[in-house]
Amino acid sequence: METDVQDARKPAPSAPRGTRVPVTVAHGDGIGPEIMKASLRALLAAGAEIEIEEIEIGEKVYQSGHSAGLTSEAWDSLRRTGVFYKAPITTPQGGGFKSLNVTVRKTLGLYANIRPCVSYAPFIATKHPEMDLVIVRENEEDLYAGIEHRQTDEVYQCLKIISRPGSEKIMRYAFEFARVHGRSKVTCFSKDNIMKLTDGLFHKVFDEVAAEYPGIENEHWIVDIGAARLADTPRVFDVIVMPNLYGDILSDVAAQITGSVGLGPLANIGTHCAMFEAIHGSAPPIAGQGIANPSGLMLAGVMMLVHIGQPAAAERLHNAWLRTIEDGVHTVDIWREGVSREKVGTDAFADSVIARLGQTPQTLPAVSYAADTEPMVLPEPKRAAPAVKALVGIDVFVHSTLSPDNLAARMKTAETAALELALITNRGVKVWPGGLPETFCTDHWRCRYMAVPGTGFDNAAVADLLRVLAQAGIDFIKTEHLYTFDGAPGYSLGQGQ
Repeated sequence: METDVQDARKPAPSAPRGTRVPVTVAHGDGIGPEIMKASLRALLAAGAEIEIEEIEIGEKVYQSGHSAGLTSEAWDSLRRTGVFYKAPITTPQGGGFKSLNVTVRKTLGLYANIRPCVSYAPFIATKHPEMDLVIVRENEEDLYAGIEHRQTDEVYQCLKIISRPGSEKIMRYAFEFARVHGRSKVTCFSKDNIMKLTDGLFHKVFDEVAAEYPGIENEHWIVDIGAARLADTPRVFDVIVMPNLYGDILSDVAAQITGSVGLGPLANIGTHCAMFEAIHGSAPPIAGQGIANPSGLMLAGVMMLVHIGQPAAAERLHNAWLRTIEDGVHTVDIWREGVSREKVGTDAFADSVIARLGQTPQTLPAVSYAADTEPMVLPEPKRAAPAVKALVGIDVFVHSTLSPDNLAARMKTAETAALELALITNRGVKVWPGGLPETFCTDHWRCRYMAVPGTGFDNAAVADLLRVLAQAGIDFIKTEHLYTFDGAPGYSLGQGQ
């Protein structure tokens, strides 16, 4: 059977030697312009064949009335080049401003966030000198869907969105990354002991994709103990794949325990576009002082060169950077008495890297990207046949200050021969029937009605139920239909049920 296959590392074929690849470049805010200038000098000196298209993003654009931090001209450039080299930006404080990073990642389908976390002992101080792992973070879903609501005086909600296609895409990327880069193990972190449907799906898809890679070891950890193990013994991990929120938090933790989060690069990879940036922010307090470390952005540039099919320039620059670190030429953030030999600023650090182009490190392992021309094989996510979906009940969420028993008495007045009140929870905990007086309750209640078997239940019955509740003065604030899929419940039980 034929299948659509994409190479997510190289959305378009690499250009012939001597042909410059268009790259959209944003100098950003804070320390962004300083470190971008230094990084571009190093990339070009290393032989990067790129054609730079500059765009304005960030604080000035936000303040000019663009709530996402980008103009239409910037979007045109990103879609035209498919490669975005981005310095950090400053998002203005206050409401109404959306995260530019999240907007770009989701709008352009940059589903895979790749963060190498490597220690450079003994030249950079770390408790974990053998650390060399890669975190592959899902980039579009989870709580970062950003679907939030205030529902009562006391309760706000954020919806956690996990899809099967989104999970399959990130799992395949993680295993393909491991295969192409010669890594031996992929570990999945989730919290499916609590979020059995959402994180449960993420874990399930991991197991399914892992079965297609028998040559790569696989394992799963609950995220809390996995995070503890990551902080304590990172050498036991190789590639770690995680949902969006866990991946965001733990990739920063992993970068910091290598010795400095300021050294960390990241790539955001999609089918059609890719974005490369440093992990750190725009650091306004040190902007303009010429002391910022450009290493994170410079190493992101290395990842970009590999992505666009220029591994020789990437290898040349990365090895020169390693030799610079090894020679003790350090910016103030990583300066250490007795180890560092020369304290330099942003531009001088770039000069030192450029001066060492063609050299390789003597103690740290040299890098080689010669083999990184093999494409990743990433089939489009499989779409399963639709399940048999049956409506079996409805959760009605209510704003009320009544006690559980009094609320239940009012909600039961809406029962019919086909529908009965089965459960009331508060913050997920069962409080009726048989709740405990010790349970603390807010003003936000889930009232679950279940269809009486054999009586039939449909959306018309839902509308009738809500009409009766409205006439009774019940302040319902949202509903969730309860379905079975091929007979299996598509909803969770209440805690204590």
